[in-house]
Amino acid sequence: MTIVPKATDVDVPSGLRAAVPTPAPGDPVLSRLSLNQATTKYWSLRQAVDGCLRAGVPAIGPWREQVAEAGLAASARLLRDSGLRVSTYCRGGFLTDPDPAVALDDNRRALDEAAELGAPVLVMVVGGLPEGDRDLVGARERVAEALQVLVPYAAERGVQLGLEPLHPMFCADRAVLSTLGQALEWAEPFPAEQVGVVVDSYHVWWDPAVYEHIAWAGPRGRIASFQVCDWILPLPTDALLGRGMVGDGHIDVRSLYRAVRAAGYEGDVEWEVFNADVWAADGDDVIATMVRRHVQYVL
Repeated sequence: MTIVPKATDVDVPSGLRAAVPTPAPGDPVLSRLSLNQATTKYWSLRQAVDGCLRAGVPAIGPWREQVAEAGLAASARLLRDSGLRVSTYCRGGFLTDPDPAVALDDNRRALDEAAELGAPVLVMVVGGLPEGDRDLVGARERVAEALQVLVPYAAERGVQLGLEPLHPMFCADRAVLSTLGQALEWAEPFPAEQVGVVVDSYHVWWDPAVYEHIAWAGPRGRIASFQVCDWILPLPTDALLGRGMVGDGHIDVRSLYRAVRAAGYEGDVEWEVFNADVWAADGDDVIATMVRRHVQYVL
């Protein structure tokens, strides 16, 4: 995993260098770019906001941990004063516990926070199998039951639930929701403005039906968020940290981007990278790399 540290070091063929200059703050090509705060995990919310402003990134997807650290009211004020859009709020979910009361209460708090921050979408990672549980069907049923409770609460607060399917390797511990088609089935009973789906390149790129599902979801207003990163090999011991900066791996992110745009999605492209090397790098260098590669590999 390599972070490109300086604007002059963009790793592209010499013949393409003139075609992919580093965009300056305010360049229209950045108008729908968003930093998911997980990409600069060790930055506070203020540091992430300031980093976006320095680089001209117009949107941010904050995480609950950093918002709690700064305080909800202070975080909401910071975001409003910065002028940045809030693309999503991460995250809610983990609804598969046999006793759902605690998870439901926590998700209600997450929805209250999202509304206060002005986040249009609460990203939902629905949860895996509880310890010792092998009843996958039952776990999925519990998610469906929890959604029946949470959707009206979210609707009252003007926040859309974004169901995020995760790659099947995370089914046991993080998400019994594994494909975009499955996510659309779970969203279908509810109005599109209340429940949508998150198209994350890392989790859907392998799926032979992904383009068909994107084409179906977009005109129906079901795409709540589009998130990008890359699939790098070898996977680390902790597979959760196996995401790379776009361009370092195997995913055709540009084709996925074109598909969601062709389907009518007009929202932000949120870069969400879980990677120990990225987290250890200088945050401004990470954002600079993100900005360049957004033009080079996504647009």
